[in-house]
Amino acid sequence: MTATTTVIQVQVNDKPVECPQGQSLIALLTTLDMPLQATAVALNDDIVARSEWDSTQMKTGDRIAIFQAIAGG
Repeated sequence: MTATTTVIQVQVNDKPVECPQGQSLIALLTTLDMPLQATAVALNDDIVARSEWDSTQMKTGDRIAIFQAIAGG
């Protein structure tokens, strides 16, 4: 028996990205090879605490903004 996975489209830093329905933010970051350290994530303009990345699931049309701290001088 083959399981059917529904694919949804979200916006990541203003670019369309397809992912499985119900995917968590942490899974998305891992799939996109984003470093998890010094990273902040906003979902539909609300910052999501790092402790909630694993339990926060995305829905069709969600807007995700990923911010990375950059060292400078």
